[in-house]
Amino acid sequence: MMTLTTPLITATALAERLAAAEPTRVFDASFDLTDPEAGRRAFDAGHLPGAQYLDLNRDLADHAAPRAGRPRGRHPLPAREAFANTLGRLGVDEATPVVLYDRSGGMYAARAWWMLRWLGHLEVTVLDGGWSAWLAAGGATETAAGPVTPRAYRPGNPLVSSIDADALQRDLGRLCLIDARAPERFRGEVEPLDPVAGHIPGALNRPFKDNLDATGRFLPAPQLRAAFEPLLGDRPAAAVVHQCGSGVSACHNLLAMEIAGLPGAALYPGSWSEWCADPARPVARG
Repeated sequence: MMTLTTPLITATALAERLAAAEPTRVFDASFDLTDPEAGRRAFDAGHLPGAQYLDLNRDLADHAAPRAGRPRGRHPLPAREAFANTLGRLGVDEATPVVLYDRSGGMYAARAWWMLRWLGHLEVTVLDGGWSAWLAAGGATETAAGPVTPRAYRPGNPLVSSIDADALQRDLGRLCLIDARAPERFRGEVEPLDPVAGHIPGALNRPFKDNLDATGRFLPAPQLRAAFEPLLGDRPAAAVVHQCGSGVSACHNLLAMEIAGLPGAALYPGSWSEWCADPARPVARG
């Protein structure tokens, strides 16, 4: 039985795994920031056999009211225990092999991948190329949601790290901060989602879409490594912090670094949406 400990799985390998009835829980994490119900509609119209749906707003974020005076980003992380309960309700325990996919080049699947790693989950991987790769490989689809037997999920030690806004601000200039947003948003020329345009001072720009080839699959590991190493300079991967607008596409860069053999970077979950909500924090443009 093949374990799911590599960052990516191909559509062919997943099809073989499902055909062999190897224990696997598949999740569709499709989402659209401008139309929050689009992912669920797409799932209901067709998904991988046996897949369940993970919603960015409801399952991969916690939109409870923030503490007074402590602004949060657009997609704050839930408590680890709350996310563990979500997974358990959907038939996953800490030993369940998990495959994640979406319809956006892995942007949302990568967020779910990072969060499972955050719970200490060992067997979790992302379907390279997502939904389109599955269809191109002739994979079967269905519209009915499969049965689920709830399980108890007991989180382990996190396999990834994160950093909060205060710690990040203290270490600006020492850390390698990488912003996954589109260049025009990074430079502050446009801002379609947040109230302030610009970026965190000292951040470098690595748009997450640059991790993909023309078919929506991740670039080969050597190409990804060659792209990230100049950003790191002489710093180790553990000195890198990834951020974006709300802590979602930053996980795509974290996944890309994992593929490239550069594990150990941290996520700033609040990202730009949290940072710019505090008028006391510095803003850079250009």
